[in-house]
Amino acid sequence: MGRTSTISRKGQITIPLEVRQRLGVTYGDQVKFDLDKDVAILRPAAPKENPFAKYAGCLDAFNSIEESTAWVREMRDPDKEYP
Repeated sequence: MGRTSTISRKGQITIPLEVRQRLGVTYGDQVKFDLDKDVAILRPAAPKENPFAKYAGCLDAFNSIEESTAWVREMRDPDKEYP
């Protein structure tokens, strides 16, 4: 996918739509340039927020992953024995 863009007098470029879509960036997002010899790599500056992050800690009744796994298994089938 070879796309080109022209650098303005202010050092600005327009990122082609296909590239923005593939990177998942839009107006107002920040991007990061990594340099490797004579190659510049464009990446989103920060990963998108995890949509489940707001639920972190909502099951704070569990002290370990084993406790939460046992609870899920019990909810699925209370009569089944698991190893």
